[in-house]
Amino acid sequence: MIIYKTNEEIEKIRANCHLVCKTLALVGSMLKPGAVGSKIDKAAEEFIRDHGAEPGFKGYRDFPWTLCVSRNECVVHGFPTDKPFENGDIVSVDCGVYDKGYYGDAAYTFAIGDVSEETMQLLRITHESLYRGIDMARVGKRLGDVSFAIQDFTQRVNKYSVVRELVGHGLGRNLHEEPEVPNFGKRGRGVKFIEGLVIAIEPMINLGRKEVKTLQDGWSVVTKDGRPSAHYEHTIAVTKNGPDILSDHSYIEKAIVKNEHLTEIKAVEYSLS
Repeated sequence: MIIYKTNEEIEKIRANCHLVCKTLALVGSMLKPGAVGSKIDKAAEEFIRDHGAEPGFKGYRDFPWTLCVSRNECVVHGFPTDKPFENGDIVSVDCGVYDKGYYGDAAYTFAIGDVSEETMQLLRITHESLYRGIDMARVGKRLGDVSFAIQDFTQRVNKYSVVRELVGHGLGRNLHEEPEVPNFGKRGRGVKFIEGLVIAIEPMINLGRKEVKTLQDGWSVVTKDGRPSAHYEHTIAVTKNGPDILSDHSYIEKAIVKNEHLTEIKAVEYSLS
């Protein structure tokens, strides 16, 4: 069952999504060669709790961390570890918070140091595909329009692979609500968008083949061919005036600019129509 949100509920989700992005900005200020995910995770948890909220992921289905930290070929759900990050790594960091009965959720893929141009282009295209998907989340359109926009741009136009086993989702009082939001599909299919729908759109795009596998930790999902994967996520609300992006990556992007150890993706500006 899809639970549509009131304006008041949407504002609570927005506040949580902004805290998520501020937390990801903290992550962006700490990432560098030699840094370790476990310490960054601890700092993120403290930051969230200092703001009166709770980590949204920690304890969810027994997940043991505040952040999902997924390096290089890890698509999503990676564990923060004591293994130092290296020059040339890309790191997808997914974060959630819970406060006042609602969740917030967002993700961003960071580039540490000298990342290959081939991988940087994967990040740019995945980032742009997120906004192309968001642009379709309008009253009267359907879920398949979002899915098709992401798949068409990443797969047909740019020849990357779309992960099939992992999808976006509704968001509200629960971290994962209906409907599921695939990054592949056909135009004109699926749930019809009406005002008050809140969803997390999160393209997960591979440089190589689409096939993935889950590691023995039961969580970390990696590409089967060992090639890099990129992941960006926004939570949005469908309104009569178009998609309203409730999360705010600008906090993260400002932190990246200030960190000499990170490389900006310099994404193409995509304006919602």
